[in-house]
Amino acid sequence: MSDHLPLDAYWMPYTGNRQFKRDPRIIVEAKDVWFTDDRGRRILDGHSGLWTSGLGHGHPEVSKAVADQIDQLDFAPPFQFGHPAAFRLADKLRQLMPGDLNYAFFTNSGSESADTSLKMARAYWRLKGQPAKTRFIGRQKGYHGVNYGGTAVGGIGANRKPFGQSLEVDHLRHTMLPENTFCRGMPAQGAHLAEELAELITLHDASTIAAVIVEPMAGSAGVIPPPVGYLQRLRALCDQHDILLIFDEVITGLGRCGAYTGAEAFGVTPDILNLAKQITNGAVPMGVVMATPEIYETFMAHGGPDYALEFAHGYTYSGHPVACAAGLAALEVLVRDELPARVTSESGFWESLLHDALVGKPHVADVRNYGFAGAMTLESYAGEPLRRPFEVAMRMWDKGFLVRYGGDTIQLAPHFVMQREQMTSLVEALAESLDELAA
Repeated sequence: MSDHLPLDAYWMPYTGNRQFKRDPRIIVEAKDVWFTDDRGRRILDGHSGLWTSGLGHGHPEVSKAVADQIDQLDFAPPFQFGHPAAFRLADKLRQLMPGDLNYAFFTNSGSESADTSLKMARAYWRLKGQPAKTRFIGRQKGYHGVNYGGTAVGGIGANRKPFGQSLEVDHLRHTMLPENTFCRGMPAQGAHLAEELAELITLHDASTIAAVIVEPMAGSAGVIPPPVGYLQRLRALCDQHDILLIFDEVITGLGRCGAYTGAEAFGVTPDILNLAKQITNGAVPMGVVMATPEIYETFMAHGGPDYALEFAHGYTYSGHPVACAAGLAALEVLVRDELPARVTSESGFWESLLHDALVGKPHVADVRNYGFAGAMTLESYAGEPLRRPFEVAMRMWDKGFLVRYGGDTIQLAPHFVMQREQMTSLVEALAESLDELAA
């Protein structure tokens, strides 16, 4: 099929376009944990799409909900009007959140959720009479999407470099320590790194800092679980100095960590929590920002006349009816089938499989895991840090497996419904690929 596709016009995202268009990888069908490519090959999806599809692809309940919603209401303007599915989905999400994260502001992606949360934080402090609180604290190796604000607070240098300096941002040091190499699950060492926040507060003064934004577990940088006690210390420092804490849970949210949120899994509740990806099982683009009553009610109390806008922000497709229908169906399956509990019960098998198969393989510098997520760091070729992961991922594709390569890592994210024999074939093929490429 790719021989007949007009490949040139599509400028592909996060893709080496030149290489891809010489050797296209075209997916034409998806069902359960499998893709089918344009040559008719079945490809085991080792990354749940793009951290999106834990229920498996083409889930019939999600598909039916989408089709039914299009037939009934394909679009409703979100500015000054509403529709039933948006209110129902917001209520459902509230029930799954930890603490009092009770208010849902819908977006269309994780990137939009990140920027929405940053604008929400700045506006909140202005309404509270503290307009000088504008600075953000991110973290090295953090990823918060590709929009203006998310790029600024993100901590992957290659993502920021082309666009220059933007917002007032500092970055905490990442939590990957040499003593935690090949650690299984949450590392015991590293909670002390949270004290760098205290140093930044001393430097800038808390009166200038709006929020700290982190992923509870870094995903796009290669599955970096938080050290034991690290997130608790960040929470305590934010409370002490009147700084908002934002969790970016676009990857960790809704099952990946064996709970409905990473906040629940790691025992720390933020003031704002960002979601996307898994919310619709990848069927329709959608994101959401969950906020506490303190934040929501501050906007309501300072909104002027009751017909005036309290938050001058939103998107044409915020809370889109079809996306909301997909989200309601996906969350119904997630809860009814107790899939976060399944992730927890099977995560020990997944952990042992990864470490037993990959530790000691050629050029493997580290293996990390938590819940249904895993990654390995690969030693670099001299001057070509991205080449080896690319070679491994392409070898896996040739073998009939999809894995994600990013930076110096290979990343894996099994579907919540993936069976043990499928996980085993995925990881064994990865180990085999490492051996073959080293030969």
